[in-house]
Amino acid sequence: MPHELTLTRELAASRHDLFRCWTEPDLMKQWFCPLPWKLAEVKLDVRAGGANEFLMRGPNGEEHADAGVYLELVRDEKIVFTDAFTKAWEPSGKAFMVGTVTFRDAPGGGTLYTATVAHWNAEDRDAHEKMGFHEGWGKATDQLEALAKTLS
Repeated sequence: MPHELTLTRELAASRHDLFRCWTEPDLMKQWFCPLPWKLAEVKLDVRAGGANEFLMRGPNGEEHADAGVYLELVRDEKIVFTDAFTKAWEPSGKAFMVGTVTFRDAPGGGTLYTATVAHWNAEDRDAHEKMGFHEGWGKATDQLEALAKTLS
């Protein structure tokens, strides 16, 4: 697809535990933002059509709120979400992305983890990359793996 950014890693954690970290609010708070940012508040209705709301807080008190909906969920395999809608299929102020996270068995154990973010246009893709997509999502993925490894 055009206008995508992708991060793929082989993680030393089970698909089940990684999926839990993406779908349980208490776990999500522990890894979702690259430190020193924190996920201060999270509300999840984990089902197709269900809403999610996040409040991220930076080290100097900066705040960034985000909301969206889940488009597809396959337990321990796939999560698709977007910020194009908020609760009850209400259009958001500006659609920025559709995220797809997949969890597949890795050869030799662990999980092949892929996070793909599709943007509506090249400008949004480039802006997301300049904001630090690879570094930020990479750090968050390191935190995700570390947490998921403690769950089994």
